[in-house]
Amino acid sequence: MIDSLVSYLGYDFVRNALVAGTLSAILGAIVGYFVVVRNVGFAAHALSHIGFAGAAAAALFGASPLLGMLLFTMVAGLLMGVSGDKLQRRDMAIGMVLSFSLGLGTLFLNFYRQSYAGQARAILFGSIFGVSSGEVAEIAWLSALSLGVLALFSRRLLFASIQPRLAEARGLSLVTHSAAFMMVLAVSVTLASQIVGVLLVFTLVIAPAGIALRLCRTVWLGIITAVILGVVVVWAGILLDCLTGCPATFWITAQFFVIYLGVEAWCRCTSR
Repeated sequence: MIDSLVSYLGYDFVRNALVAGTLSAILGAIVGYFVVVRNVGFAAHALSHIGFAGAAAAALFGASPLLGMLLFTMVAGLLMGVSGDKLQRRDMAIGMVLSFSLGLGTLFLNFYRQSYAGQARAILFGSIFGVSSGEVAEIAWLSALSLGVLALFSRRLLFASIQPRLAEARGLSLVTHSAAFMMVLAVSVTLASQIVGVLLVFTLVIAPAGIALRLCRTVWLGIITAVILGVVVVWAGILLDCLTGCPATFWITAQFFVIYLGVEAWCRCTSR
């Protein structure tokens, strides 16, 4: 088995998958931690569906689906962010936008059935081994840019997330921080879709952070745990795909599900 894994690592598409998966897992885990703390998981799910409409629209006009998805999610993220703390109380509106976006993306795909539409479908369901060297470079600089922006205001964002009224009283703009974070989240959702697809984007954005929050008491330990967990699971999923032929998406989601069940059981037992 070890020899088989070593031989697979000699292929460019496997190395590209591992690099892209690592970058997406790191960004998804860090951003996901703030998503869970801010309780905007449903908005993150909506962004993935809106991104699918963007990918399909880009395919219709012969552009890159990744670019279309990034554009749509960033615009939607900005609009959601302007809502500030009201975003958490708009589940019905977000749900309607989510369902409409998925239908709109399906309509776009119906109009355009050539190669770019195939790429858009890959974004819907994930295609980790289809990531090219050029796309790896795009993912790398988008990840670096997003993490750099998040690092600039992470402490204030955390303060505004945990104590929003006190933060506002001390002069922090909740709307500005919310808008900036939602745009970073849009990038994270777009990159995560390259690994697990928009329908399962919760896997990389929510699962590592949610599990880490159950295990860790401090913020930075929780973020580090989420990052390690995300990277290890993604690597294991990709390598298991190579060995078994079952999709990496399945292995990634299955691992997180098993880990979540184990952590929940352990937490319930220790709390008694």
